[in-house]
Amino acid sequence: MKKFIRFLLILVFLNNQSCNMKNDIKLLNKSDFQKNIDGKKTDLFVLRNKNGVISEITNYGARVVSLWVPDLNGSFDDIVLGCSTLDDYISIKERYFGATIGRYANRIKNGKFKINNTDFILKKNNGPNHLHGGNIGYNDVVWEGKQLDNQTVEFKYLSKNMEEGYPGNLNVKVIYHLSDQNELKIEYFANTDEPTYVNLTHHSFFNLLGAGNGNINDHLLYINAKSFTPIDSKLIPTGKIELAEGTPFDFNILTKIGKRLNDEDEQLKFGNGYDHNFVLNNSNSTDILAARVIEKKSGRILEVYTNEPGMQLYGGNFLDGKTIGKQSKAYNYRSAFCLETQHFPDSPNNPNFPNTLLKPKDNYYSICIYKFLVKK
Repeated sequence: MKKFIRFLLILVFLNNQSCNMKNDIKLLNKSDFQKNIDGKKTDLFVLRNKNGVISEITNYGARVVSLWVPDLNGSFDDIVLGCSTLDDYISIKERYFGATIGRYANRIKNGKFKINNTDFILKKNNGPNHLHGGNIGYNDVVWEGKQLDNQTVEFKYLSKNMEEGYPGNLNVKVIYHLSDQNELKIEYFANTDEPTYVNLTHHSFFNLLGAGNGNINDHLLYINAKSFTPIDSKLIPTGKIELAEGTPFDFNILTKIGKRLNDEDEQLKFGNGYDHNFVLNNSNSTDILAARVIEKKSGRILEVYTNEPGMQLYGGNFLDGKTIGKQSKAYNYRSAFCLETQHFPDSPNNPNFPNTLLKPKDNYYSICIYKFLVKK
C-alpha cells in the first residue's frame, strides 16, 4: 500500500512539473498576426517538437517571432527578441528581429556592383551604403507560407527583376524545421533567370537568459575561426583578412562576450562593439561546429552549424531600450547577440572573397542550424 501511495505521489509530482513547464510558455495571439498587406495575407505558424520546444514564425519577413527552450531546471523561456503583434513589427525602428535577410545580407559598399561589365546601382539605406537588401528587404515583405507538418514550415517569395536594384527574377524558398534534437534548422533555396548576387541569412537576436532579461556580456562565446574581415568606419570590409589571435576577436576558447569590449581597439570603435564577419574553419560543412554560446545561470547552450564560409557576430550595439517587445520588456543596449551565417559582406566588390554570384541554371543552397542544449 505504501509503495502504491508513493507511486501516486510521484505521478502527481511529475504531472505538476509538466504543467509548470507548460505554464511557462505564453503563446502569442494568432489573430494579432493575421492581416492583409498589399493583397497578401499574413499569419503566425507554430512549430512544436516532442520535447516541448516551441517556435512561432510569421510569413511577414519569414521571421522567427518566438523560440521557447528549457533551462537546467526544465523551465522554458523565450530566448529571441521580437514583437507581440504584426503592427509592432511594421512600426518599430529595429526591422530585422528574427527575419530572413536578402537579397544580399550585410553591407555593399556605395550600393553598387558590376556584373559582366554592367554597373548596377542599389538602394542606399545605410548612409552611402546598401544594407540587408535595401529599403524593402526580404524582412519587409509578405512571403507565401505553408505549414508542412507540426515541425516544419515553408516560405516562398519571388524577388522581381530590379527589386531594390538587383538584376534577375529570383525565386526564393526558406524552410524552417524544428527537430526532436532541439535544432532549429533553416534551409535556403534560390534560382535566377539572370546573373545576380545572392547572400541570405537569418537575423534572430538571442539572449539565453530570456529575451529582455539583462545584457549578454557574461555569455560565453566560442567561434571556430582564426580570422576575421576588418571594417572601416562605415562598417564596410577593407578587403583584408586578418588573424584574430591576440585581438578582441579571438574566440577560439570560450570567452565572455563583454570581456574585451572596453579594450582600446580601432575595430571595436568602428563597430561600436562587435559587428564583424568571422572566417569560419568549418570547411563549409554542417558536421563541424561553427560557434557555441553558453549561459551558465540558465545552463542553456546554443550551437551553430552551417555550410557558409562566414558568420557575423553582432552584439546588440544599436539596441537602445526604446523598443518594447514581447511581455512588455524593454530591449536595452547589448541585451542580445546575433550569429548570422553568411558569405562575406561586400563580396561583389572584393574578388578575393568567396564568390556570391548566382547564374541561371545554378541552384543556391544555404543551411544554418541552431541547436539548443542544457548543461546541468
